[in-house]
Amino acid sequence: MSAVYFAFSRNVLAFRNSGALVMVRYAQTAAALAPEPRIKKFQVYRWDPDTPGDKPRMQTYEIDLNACGPMVLDALIKIKNEIDPTLTFRRSCREGICGSCAMNINGGNTLACLNKIDPNTNKTTKIYPLPHMYVVKDLVPDMSNFYAQYKSIEPYLKKKDETREGKKQYFQSVEDRQKLDGLYECILCACCSTSCPSYWWNGDKYLGPAVLMQAYRWMIDSRDEFTEERLAKLQDPFSLYRCHTIMNCTKTCPKGLNPGKAIAEIKKMMATYKEKKAAVS
Repeated sequence: MSAVYFAFSRNVLAFRNSGALVMVRYAQTAAALAPEPRIKKFQVYRWDPDTPGDKPRMQTYEIDLNACGPMVLDALIKIKNEIDPTLTFRRSCREGICGSCAMNINGGNTLACLNKIDPNTNKTTKIYPLPHMYVVKDLVPDMSNFYAQYKSIEPYLKKKDETREGKKQYFQSVEDRQKLDGLYECILCACCSTSCPSYWWNGDKYLGPAVLMQAYRWMIDSRDEFTEERLAKLQDPFSLYRCHTIMNCTKTCPKGLNPGKAIAEIKKMMATYKEKKAAVS
């Protein structure tokens, strides 16, 4: 009986030793395969108006890119969740649809959810709120003026005869519908408007690329019947004509749209409208 027990004990011991050896080898293999940390620095604009005496500053955070998603928004979310919960920024869809995470990254206006992190760990990524806008807190700009300007162009279908409203569809030809391509996709992120020097200088009176492109979208909609009235509202010296065709708007648009072209088309329509108006008078 004792001999059997002794043999059983030796087998158990041998099994335990071999199991421990496998675990040690597995740990060594895992350690050998573990990638080297890729530490990336992010400098983020910080300012809290609720903190007395607080002044705008740049705060540096370090992120291991191996443990972070590929986009700048992923880095900001990681900073907020794991390092500094006081960091404030807007975000929603993470798909380049809502326009919430518009900000200035490495000197250019873009969407943080569509902007890939530069893998070069020797370069620091610098993140600011959209330029030349009042800042609510950290990376959150005040969009009140921008939205008020958008509201002013009445961005919806307008008909002379409203008795048919809601009773039947307003049909449109395929050709007329195609004219709206490159216009309706605008997500009102304000990247284009806040990259425009003319908008920096006259943001209170010049409507800016984003709003003007949406104004043009409704002017050329075959179902809309207020084209002349829409043009008449833009006749003052500032609403439209502060555009100097700098084209920063088109260059920075994260959706690949062309606000500069839309503004040029409005100017052409405006010339025809003025000629027609002069002929009538």
